[in-house]
Amino acid sequence: MYPILSEIFFSGCMINSTVRRRTHLVQSFSVAFLYWLYYNSGSEEDLQAVMDQRKRKRMISNRESARRSRMRKQKHLDDLVSQVAQLRKDNQQILTSVNITTQQYLSVEAENSVLRAQVGELSHRLESLNEIIEVLNATTFLEPLNNSFFNPLNMGYLNHPIMASADILQY
Repeated sequence: MYPILSEIFFSGCMINSTVRRRTHLVQSFSVAFLYWLYYNSGSEEDLQAVMDQRKRKRMISNRESARRSRMRKQKHLDDLVSQVAQLRKDNQQILTSVNITTQQYLSVEAENSVLRAQVGELSHRLESLNEIIEVLNATTFLEPLNNSFFNPLNMGYLNHPIMASADILQY
């Protein structure tokens, strides 16, 4: 056995199971095979042909690997572009929804403002009417008349204050 081959075979017993050492072992066997082929074939052209064939296979393999890598990158890029388009569409829908909600809020706020003004106006009217009733009740009790129209027994409706109801607010 040739010295390089025997060294490789003997070192194979001591190689650890890590990937790096396995790769080193495969490369060593490849070199040993070429060395063995060189001494056994007897022609340098055969060895050169084998080395050229291996080089071509490696080159083709590298091209295929690069092509697959480019395809993966292109697919990833296409996925990202479609994801960006979908996110833009979602953002536009959210923006439209926010704008509609804002318009509805402003409309409700304007209506509430009008209703608050109406409540203030109606409260003022109610206070005025209650003051009128108080004045009428006060003058009626100060000057009782014999007339049955101003008789306190007939003016029971004047003794009750007027209260606002929800129906008054709706015109």
